[in-house]
Amino acid sequence: MARRRRRRYLADGAARWMVRAGGGGVVVALTLIFVYLFSEVLPMLRGADVEPVAGYSVAPRFDGEVAGMMLERYDELGMRYSRSGTLSYFSLASGEVLQRVELDVPDGTEVTTVAMAEPRARRVAYGLSDGTALVVDHEIRLDFEGEQRRVLPDPQFPLGEDPLVIDPQGRPLVALAVQKAGEDTGIAAQTDDGRLLLVRFRTRTSFLTGETEVSRQAWTLPELEGRLDLLELTANLWTLIGADRSGRLLYFDISDPASAVLRDEARAVEGGEQLTALRMLNGTFSWIIGTSEGRLSQWFLVRDENQDAGDNVFRLTRVRDFEQHPGAITRIQPEYTRKGFAAVDDSGALGLHYGTSARTMFLESISDAPLVSVGISPVDDKLVVESADGRLSVHDVRNNHPEASLKALWGKVWYEGRGGPDYVWQASSGADSFEPKFSLVPLTIGTIKAALFAMLFATPLAIAGAIYTAYFMAPRLRGYVKPTIEVMEALPTVILGFLAGLWLAPFIENHIPAVFTVLIGLPAAFLGMAWAFSRLPRAIRLRIPPGWEAVILIPVIALVVWGLVQLSPLIEIWFFDGSMRQWFTDIGITYDQRNALVVGIAMGFAVIPTIFSIAEDAVFTVPRHLTQGSLALGATPWQTVTRVVLLTASPGIFSAVMIGFGRAVGETMIVLMATGNSPVVNFNIFEGMRTLSANIAVELPETAVGSTHYRILFLAGLVLFALTFLVNTIAELVRQRLRARYSSL
Repeated sequence: MARRRRRRYLADGAARWMVRAGGGGVVVALTLIFVYLFSEVLPMLRGADVEPVAGYSVAPRFDGEVAGMMLERYDELGMRYSRSGTLSYFSLASGEVLQRVELDVPDGTEVTTVAMAEPRARRVAYGLSDGTALVVDHEIRLDFEGEQRRVLPDPQFPLGEDPLVIDPQGRPLVALAVQKAGEDTGIAAQTDDGRLLLVRFRTRTSFLTGETEVSRQAWTLPELEGRLDLLELTANLWTLIGADRSGRLLYFDISDPASAVLRDEARAVEGGEQLTALRMLNGTFSWIIGTSEGRLSQWFLVRDENQDAGDNVFRLTRVRDFEQHPGAITRIQPEYTRKGFAAVDDSGALGLHYGTSARTMFLESISDAPLVSVGISPVDDKLVVESADGRLSVHDVRNNHPEASLKALWGKVWYEGRGGPDYVWQASSGADSFEPKFSLVPLTIGTIKAALFAMLFATPLAIAGAIYTAYFMAPRLRGYVKPTIEVMEALPTVILGFLAGLWLAPFIENHIPAVFTVLIGLPAAFLGMAWAFSRLPRAIRLRIPPGWEAVILIPVIALVVWGLVQLSPLIEIWFFDGSMRQWFTDIGITYDQRNALVVGIAMGFAVIPTIFSIAEDAVFTVPRHLTQGSLALGATPWQTVTRVVLLTASPGIFSAVMIGFGRAVGETMIVLMATGNSPVVNFNIFEGMRTLSANIAVELPETAVGSTHYRILFLAGLVLFALTFLVNTIAELVRQRLRARYSSL
């Protein structure tokens, strides 16, 4: 006996420690999962770092006042344009000038204005005092000696080295804009006598001779009062934006240059503030305005949808503002592939900003002298800055995730080309100028929507089935039913998703009335069958053993469902002019074939076994003395169920529902195959959705490791983890309270 007690004591102790170790292991595993997810998300929360790596004097190396600076993608060469008409290629590491290109400025003329196309075009135009212009591209070429790569200057003159006629009258050009559009080059200019001109040059290269021919088309745009100091063209050459120092902003529709129209005019600054800088962002859909007070704002064209007040045209719209600089903005330089930009001011401060997220990643003073120019690497990891005291400095930049911010992820954002702020998830596109849209709101709403409709379908069926099986059903029949439903849990969800997407969704689309008639017809059929059964002779009723009544309903269910499905086309003809789907459209309800209704039914079947099994065990394990005492005191079986059994089993039933909800929230394959994966923000049961889990499954294999998109997908996983953890924690607290409350029964 003593040995037996010691053995039992050791076994109890070992079991106790194993349970503790298992529980502790679960906690450690959850903590490690959280830490890993957060470690992938953390880099998005950091700002930008700018570190100086080289600096040298401008005077002995370069000629003239700087007009603009560019960098090439390998971060070895810089290109500096001077206002005197010189292009200098120089080494970023040493400042050594590798090649100096003197533009062919005719004798007796001078450079009056300089314009730069969007950075990807690598094209710059010089406006001259005789009404002509010079266009040059700061190209590079690669040379390999063995395994050694060398980046060499390769300046190009796409329209020839001779000056191009912009104004046939020969008046000086005082404002200039240039843009590359495929094989075309558009140049807009204003002359000193106020005329606004648009010239389009097209190059054609002979396949046989290799000679390039340049054709010219010119138009005179509507007359203006006053002089414009800044001009910008869009990449499709459909829009011209002009501005003057006083802050007047103009929008010209030049999609048909022969009938160009001044569409809109706005004030970009207030009071005595002056407009000092204007540049298009990547893609040329929006532009940034800088002022003498250091303010930066983003503008783009928004369609006027008010038919009564307007004529449905695009209007100049101020969309967002950025953190204010301490000095007047002197230069704005957009990034090559993103919607970000760098800005410098006359106090020596450098700012790195991003349009979509409205983030200011970096804003610090890096020079005691005013900054006059800035250039950014095409891969956004290096920039070069020139100050008014003749110093040029090179900086390393770490600015990897400017697209992400709390507002961009969880708030409404006004994206380019849209009529107003909205929640949008659209992570990729075929265009280089695409603006990524990373709102997690549609995905979170979609996750809740899918889980909600699945639970609305599964919870009543599972709990009602559990109560009947555990309390009313015959033991022998329960022995068949309970294992059968539990085996359903082993059915792969990919099979359920496959059936839902390829069979159930088209079936429901073709029999929409049947969905509603079944909801009414089945309960009515059950009541009718119960009434008919009660009217049968007692001898016949007694032939059916207690607890086997549900078997009678199986053929009733099959017959009623089949009949209502067959009746569905007739209902559509009688009440909905032949098509209930078209009727939904006519009354303004969107109907998608793969929608929340399909997901609710398919995911409901996946969740029912989980809820049923736990709830049935909770009901079945209610102590017998409680039910027998209730019946002995005169309560009916139904009163015993509702007032004793359910109260006692409520903690277990609640746990079953919460576990089922957690299963529905994390479900991937069903929602992936049966929803259409449309990231919409609504709870329309006839529209689809995109969930967090499905979005991760679809996009994570295709995204670049370490990119903003990649880390936001990990953030989506962290949100999903936190959501399920929060729901389960609340569920456990509620379960404990219910258990404590009804433990005295």
